Amino acid sequence: MSGTLLRLHAVGAALALATLSLTACGDDFDHVKLTMAAGSPGGVYHALGTALADAWTRDPGIPRPQVANTAGSVDNLDRLRTNQAQVGFSAADAAEEKQKGDSGHKLYALARMHDDYLQVVVRDDLPATRLSDLKGLRVSVGAPDSGVRLIARRLLESADISPERDLRVQYLDLTTSADAMRNGALDAFFWSGGVPTNAVTTLATTVKLRMLDLGDVLPKLRQAYPVYGSATLPASAYQLGGGPIVTLVVRNFLLVNGTMSNDVAEALVKGLFQAQPSLVAASPVARSIEVRSAIETTPVELHPGAARYYRDAKI
Repeated sequence: MSGTLLRLHAVGAALALATLSLTACGDDFDHVKLTMAAGSPGGVYHALGTALADAWTRDPGIPRPQVANTAGSVDNLDRLRTNQAQVGFSAADAAEEKQKGDSGHKLYALARMHDDYLQVVVRDDLPATRLSDLKGLRVSVGAPDSGVRLIARRLLESADISPERDLRVQYLDLTTSADAMRNGALDAFFWSGGVPTNAVTTLATTVKLRMLDLGDVLPKLRQAYPVYGSATLPASAYQLGGGPIVTLVVRNFLLVNGTMSNDVAEALVKGLFQAQPSLVAASPVARSIEVRSAIETTPVELHPGAARYYRDAKI
């Protein structure tokens, strides 16, 4: 065999070996089965979770994860701890509280995601302008196992308001809250989510709404719970009446549990950032997902596989 033929044979063999290696690597993910705890339909978690499930099916090529409807952060964390879900979204405050427990699988973060804004949505035909004005009204403070209920409970306590004594309280998820307000059965509801949230945007097309300014009660809350920040929510966020409001803001994380291998975790993080255009199409909040801030997941430790991705990316 001539020297040229030998070289061509060697190149062909190398290409075949590389192809085999890539196929074998992809095959490793063929056996991965994931369930994602993604909140309620109409919420940002669910929109991003659905887009992520589609994206991860393309890259890294895992079988499409099941996107599970849940009550929200607290429910998501419980499912991760019990391995009913292997991936899930949570607000930082709920994750911080759940970290104090020692039962079930350990929680790890893949990335910091978007920030949630607390939105206290009220009918515009009511005179309520402050949190204390909710007394005596029909108010939903979030589903029982949701992060919304956790925030609502803490905020109302800071304002010396008892849900059971001072409100005609209900415990509804976002979709049910929006339906109840549309049907005239609810005066106000608490929601913590990215802005805009589709369910709120849709509700505002049929019911005149406004949001309460929380500037008078936030200092006491933030003193007790430093995990929260404050931010200004412009009226243009939902095209509502009135001006900008001051409200509470909390970080969101994409979490996994300790059953996940380093290779899978690293591949999911890579797929997350490659999928950002499709995430933005699913919800505008995804514009804030950025590789340099993604490592800011305190108080939850980064998964070793995620840490490897950020280290290799020189973050």
